[in-house]
Amino acid sequence: MISSLLLDGIAAMGCGLGAGLATIGAGLGIGKIGGNAMDAIARQPEASSTIMTNMILTAAFVEGVALFAVVACAFLIK
Repeated sequence: MISSLLLDGIAAMGCGLGAGLATIGAGLGIGKIGGNAMDAIARQPEASSTIMTNMILTAAFVEGVALFAVVACAFLIK
């Protein structure tokens, strides 16, 4: 039978992996948001204030979801 210590170690490793994947996903998402916003501003400079506002709000929402995922993974570790 698998010992309790081994199961706890595997669970902690899974939580760490989940937190890492959430962080990488958020970084990639925010980078894509920023890049697409810069492309949109280059195409239509007169709408830059609206585009920047939407970009910042979207990046904040992505960051919030990533933070929630990391905290959820941290709470799963006993």
